[in-house]
Amino acid sequence: MNPTPETQSPEPETAEAPTTKAPEVLSDSASEADGPSLVKAGTPADAGSTTDVAPDGPEGVHDLDDDEDLDDDIADERRPSGLGAAAAAVVAACLGIVALTGTWTGRVISEREALVGQITLGQTATPEQQIAEGYGDAWHATAAANGVVALVALLIAVIVLVLPQRAGSGWVRPVAVAAAVLGLLGVLVSVGMYFDLFAALPAPPAPAPAPAG
Repeated sequence: MNPTPETQSPEPETAEAPTTKAPEVLSDSASEADGPSLVKAGTPADAGSTTDVAPDGPEGVHDLDDDEDLDDDIADERRPSGLGAAAAAVVAACLGIVALTGTWTGRVISEREALVGQITLGQTATPEQQIAEGYGDAWHATAAANGVVALVALLIAVIVLVLPQRAGSGWVRPVAVAAAVLGLLGVLVSVGMYFDLFAALPAPPAPAPAPAG
């Protein structure tokens, strides 16, 4: 009768072993389940933070670039093109050359003054009057016309030199300086010719004395 209970006693011990180990396995599985859940829960937050910050950077840089381009365009529109200054410098140089060489307008005015002098003079006019009316007035009219052209060239050149120059048009200022020099020379020559400083009017010879008789 003793062998029977000895064989039955080990069975409860084997039955209790799974019950004690089962919670440990569940706890391990629970910890493993909690771990990935925490990682997964943190990953969207990190991803969301990166997606929220990332678009702000490129958009901010793009906006700054657009603002800089817009400011450059506005500055280019306000800045003078320089075409008017270049054209004015060339025109002033041409007028300075014409003032020194003579203008068609001055020649016409000179011929008109000579014709008027011939009409107004009578048969009894003295040689001094004929020279003054027929030639002196014509020469003075030519000098006055050339002086006006030279003065206009000088004024245009000075205006071009005073105005600000655009970058890339470095030849405009030298041309304007040359035009100013030519205009000044033209004014000086015209003034000298008008007041007979360089060449006086010819004087008629003195009349021969009457023979004594």
